[in-house]
Amino acid sequence: MPERAIAHIVIASDHAGFTLKTHIAEHIRARGLPVEDLGPSDETSCDYSDFAHRVAERVAAGAGTAGVLVCGTGIGMSMAANRHEGVRAALCSEPYSARMSREHNDANVLCVGARVIGVALAEAVVDAFLEGAFEGGRHARRVAKIEP
Repeated sequence: MPERAIAHIVIASDHAGFTLKTHIAEHIRARGLPVEDLGPSDETSCDYSDFAHRVAERVAAGAGTAGVLVCGTGIGMSMAANRHEGVRAALCSEPYSARMSREHNDANVLCVGARVIGVALAEAVVDAFLEGAFEGGRHARRVAKIEP
């Protein structure tokens, strides 16, 4: 199966993840990938699900588009994003799981918790996610069984 290259990143957060989201967006841009920030624009209290749905809709609609979602724990974002057909959102707190989410599960959205991991670890998790490539083979059969 051919590698699904990430060509474009959409990113969003809630108020708890705003600062880390902003840092991650700059980190990804420094890697040479375009990043589209879907909000919010400040730390005013907001609902994580609104932003998770924005990212998930864009990822589901666009080949080569992956998403990054940041909230306090990453849990709410991952739950909301995974409600969308074709979205495989992975909540990761360390690089190995982030890489495996791409290589074995063809994850197309990375979720992280700003209250769970710090900036340096978040950068490592994002890097592992971006560097991972879906291996296909036996994993493709398993990924195909995710949707009911």
